[in-house]
Amino acid sequence: MAASEDNEPLYTGEKDESLYSNAFGFLRRPLTVNPTTCDAEVLVLGLPFDLATTGRSGCRDGPGAVRRVSANLAWELCEHRYPWKFDLFSVLSVADAGDLAFVCGDAKHFTDRVQAYAGGLLAAGKTLLSLGGDHYVTLPLLRAHAKKHGKLALVHFDAHTDTYSLGGSYDHGTMFYHAPREGLIDTSKSIQIGIRTAWEVEDHEFEVVTAAEANDSGVDEVVRRIHQRVGGDGTPVYVTFDIDCLDPAYAPGTGTPVVGGLTSDRAIRILRGLVGLNIVGMDVVEVSPAYDHSDITALAAASIATELLHVVAHNKRHKQLEN
Repeated sequence: MAASEDNEPLYTGEKDESLYSNAFGFLRRPLTVNPTTCDAEVLVLGLPFDLATTGRSGCRDGPGAVRRVSANLAWELCEHRYPWKFDLFSVLSVADAGDLAFVCGDAKHFTDRVQAYAGGLLAAGKTLLSLGGDHYVTLPLLRAHAKKHGKLALVHFDAHTDTYSLGGSYDHGTMFYHAPREGLIDTSKSIQIGIRTAWEVEDHEFEVVTAAEANDSGVDEVVRRIHQRVGGDGTPVYVTFDIDCLDPAYAPGTGTPVVGGLTSDRAIRILRGLVGLNIVGMDVVEVSPAYDHSDITALAAASIATELLHVVAHNKRHKQLEN
């Protein structure tokens, strides 16, 4: 006897087209308690940490907010997201690995846990999309990725260069001062987009596209500069997106907002231009829900993360078609 509609599962993972329900995993992806052995190629990992912030705190709640609002996007993925011409999850298998557990208030334990846990996932052949958390989380992530892939090119979206030498051992403004000195990234292949705060221009090893340049020169020119800087030799690329790259009109919910930033539209179109780069890891950080309005910052972050997944899927699909 066929099961009646009343006896069907409440949630199948595919049929819910609402904008609000069943938002347990990012984009309603299944939660996994066995991330190293599951079938997913990409794992979403929440890093609820904000002990390294120097501005307004609260981005420990970022991963939950981004997941929750991602239900606004999941319905569209039942077919395909504009303007992509393919079904994301028919190309790329994605699961949500939940939030990293660590001793609350212990920045060193958090750092060690990220490096070890992310390293184990990468060793199992997974690709990570990490949700912060403050931007410090990128440093232990880079350590784990460099151990797996070697020296990385960094494509960095931010209002700040985060290359400041002053600060403590756990500081969300010093990661990209330490990362080159630890041999994690190749600054000659790295680029920062959206910068609009002071930096030491004479000694700066990264290429910088200021927010004014990005806003005035157009999307195609920014994309060209990114590809030119990274090169076409298959260098492994790590993409990190601090949500304060966006103007506060589009992302008020962050710890250190700076006016004069990018629109969410411009940022997303630049991200779509990253197709062809060998992206091996990515994160979206610094969403602080307590300062958000109507979830627009969390929605921007979820949209950015979704575009990054499409870029990775496009690259995989293109490689399959070539073969």
